[in-house]
Amino acid sequence: MRVLSVVDGVGWGGTKEQTYLIARELSKRGLEVHMAMAFQYEEMKRKLKDYPIRLHYFEKHHRLYRFDPLNYYRLYNIIKENKYHIVIANSPRALDFVRVVYLFLKEKPKLIAYKRTGKGSGFLSKRLKYSIADRIVVVDKNTYERLREEGFYPERLVYIPSGLDLERFKPMGEKIGLKKKEELGIPKETRVFINVANWIPHHKGQPLLIEAFRELNCKDCILLLVGIGTAEGAKEYAKKHGLEGSLLGLGFREDLPELLSMSDFFVFASYFEGIAGAVLQAMACEKLVISTLAGGIKDYLVDGVNGFGVEVGSLEGLIKAMRKALELPREEIERLGKKARATALNYSIERTVEGYIKLFEELYGDIPVSAEQGT
Repeated sequence: MRVLSVVDGVGWGGTKEQTYLIARELSKRGLEVHMAMAFQYEEMKRKLKDYPIRLHYFEKHHRLYRFDPLNYYRLYNIIKENKYHIVIANSPRALDFVRVVYLFLKEKPKLIAYKRTGKGSGFLSKRLKYSIADRIVVVDKNTYERLREEGFYPERLVYIPSGLDLERFKPMGEKIGLKKKEELGIPKETRVFINVANWIPHHKGQPLLIEAFRELNCKDCILLLVGIGTAEGAKEYAKKHGLEGSLLGLGFREDLPELLSMSDFFVFASYFEGIAGAVLQAMACEKLVISTLAGGIKDYLVDGVNGFGVEVGSLEGLIKAMRKALELPREEIERLGKKARATALNYSIERTVEGYIKLFEELYGDIPVSAEQGT
């Protein structure tokens, strides 16, 4: 079976992480996996270089890339020439490209689209984009159930939760954490709150989190922001709130497991989410998580059982939960961390890919899925 995964843009985040992990794991299962992406997407190229995934380039990424007809033309030729069984549009913008290209294709592969967050879709988006998808994958149960109730193509919806690379995200021990603190110049006794999210304030809620941290007024604490744009964002807000030295933005980092190991608490203030992979990654590392219960987070985070859940948008809730975490004895923090890890184990990328294999078999029951069976 030949599968094309279409990804738009550059950078890295939850969608790009899942695109990479699913392509990687499908190729391990013997499927012929191709990926269509931007010419400039060095990060994805680097991550996939050791896997037998064929890369195609269709998008020249620039400010008006969605209006460049050559981007559509190149994708059209990729799909036309390679005779795919399945095309996966990994984001709404990737689906925009595929939607236009499909108008001109005589032979249209089965198309899988996504609804990754709880944000709604307007009438035009539903009719003009999602109407062509053979299946629409939803990554969290809350959104899946809501879309079914709203009549959003319920017969095409499939619930497949996103998965974690549990070989990468796991407890790493105090020694590695202390080494990372030393590397970053953070005193050993300082308690670290970490937030992992690209700087998108209206979505990821960093200003709300920063305000909560300021009101917490912990003299021996720092708040680390990790993700694209956080270095600049944290610098601006540190100056604005008088938090120089205690609010640090590290930008995009590859050493995320080590940074999580170094930290005491993971904090997340997002307003809307799908499954929120960053939260699950922290839980897999046995961190005590404090998070708003946005979107699919409420599927797995249970307040007081495996972390602390906070009402979306609640400044007081965040402050209260952060203060409570600081006051907990070490044994209770460790207990909650182990409960968090046990929860995260249910979200392995291997289990996620089993869901895709089942979906492919449903769409193409007459075509063997794995290489061992023949393609």
